[in-house]
Amino acid sequence: MRTTFMANDSNVERKWYVVDAEGQTLGRLSSEVASILRGKHKPTYTPHVDTGDHVIIVNAEKIHLTGKKLNDKIYYRHSNHPGGLKQRTANEMRTKYPEQMLELAIKGMLPKGSLGRKMGKKLHVYAGPEHKNQAQKPEVYELRG
Repeated sequence: MRTTFMANDSNVERKWYVVDAEGQTLGRLSSEVASILRGKHKPTYTPHVDTGDHVIIVNAEKIHLTGKKLNDKIYYRHSNHPGGLKQRTANEMRTKYPEQMLELAIKGMLPKGSLGRKMGKKLHVYAGPEHKNQAQKPEVYELRG
């Protein structure tokens, strides 16, 4: 009789991938990276266990947005004080805070709660082409499409 395989922290094997964001569309890149962080690309995927891999994104400053999103899309944050609403356009985010822009998009696609926060810690975003995770010997990941 066969039994269903259930992954747990002791038998999850993690890899490191490098993804180049140059010329990629924000949403399409984010959804694929979120899938890798969750582990959905593996046959051992288990919903209640973090089976995902580490992802390093380089060239975040060269991400592409479609339509008029550069000027029309607005990122909001609040300081939790009266009148503390701050806002930035997508163009401002891409030029000054490209890492944060990608992190917000990807972490929004992960599950909410402690499991999603654990998955989000495996995301490493860099604005330029250099990254400081050479010691992990990351593989280049080719995106679909």
